[in-house]
Amino acid sequence: MTIGMIGLGRMGANMTRRLLERGHDVVVFDRDPDAVVAAAALGARGTGSLAELAAALEPPRTVWVMVPSGAPTHETVEALGGVLSPGDTIVDGGNSHYRDAQRWSAILSERGIDLVDAGVSGGVWGLDLGYCLMVGGRPETVTRLAPIFTSLAPADGFAHVGPSGAGHYAKMIHNGIEYGLLQAYAEGFALLDAAPELITDPHQLAALWNHGSVVRSWLLELAELALSDPEQFGRVHGYLEDSGEGRWTVEESTARAIATPVIAASLYARFSSRTPDSYAGRIIAALRNEFGGHKLFATADGSVPDGVAAGPGGEATVGVP
Repeated sequence: MTIGMIGLGRMGANMTRRLLERGHDVVVFDRDPDAVVAAAALGARGTGSLAELAAALEPPRTVWVMVPSGAPTHETVEALGGVLSPGDTIVDGGNSHYRDAQRWSAILSERGIDLVDAGVSGGVWGLDLGYCLMVGGRPETVTRLAPIFTSLAPADGFAHVGPSGAGHYAKMIHNGIEYGLLQAYAEGFALLDAAPELITDPHQLAALWNHGSVVRSWLLELAELALSDPEQFGRVHGYLEDSGEGRWTVEESTARAIATPVIAASLYARFSSRTPDSYAGRIIAALRNEFGGHKLFATADGSVPDGVAAGPGGEATVGVP
């Protein structure tokens, strides 16, 4: 199939490469011309604007938007609505709020354009291992795009989970669960680190528990990897971002009166990581870097590093192309 890809950051670039490797024709655009050149060197067709990208695609067009959630996604979707035609489809693959997907789906449907919301999990490992895809939208549109989804996903790693908004809702809850899992591992390893008279090698236990233990998991494998180099781990600062989905999950639990004490506590733990440094915070920061390539904050005094701006809720935000 032919597909447009907008946004060639750490996710969009790897997804483009995976699609190219599986025989798809990918037309790309990014605000950074160097990112477009790099994708073109792999076989993609580079363009210099959204209008040029739309003109390079044959109807019915499909354009995947892989830019940061919030204003960048809203602006991109709105601009695409002006250059696409009835019968075309926009796939929002970022971590947008599910209500935004519902709103944009309603607006675009009036113009005859479909919106598919795709929750994407897999991080920087997705290029080789595939991306888990939770897709919301009209069944006929999702079916038409199935060759794209199945190429990006591993075996059994793609599902149509419901109508517009369902994909981003599923990803929101997925990330809320991730918050809780990360916090549980972090607290456990902090206790191991606090008992040097008994436990001299937490890395040894991470490796051991990955063989037959009931707490074995991919995250624990990443903990084993993160702890394998004590010198590098010693440079990790326990300053933790919350990327939005954890907050939204807690807000949703309040709105629906569903108790989520573990997820809520893990969100608050991220807030507390922004003052004194902690071993637990360093564990989570290291794991987020391992699975998602998230920035490591390496200042030693607990301050927000240079180049990191405080977001509206006090969270650190890092620009991603």
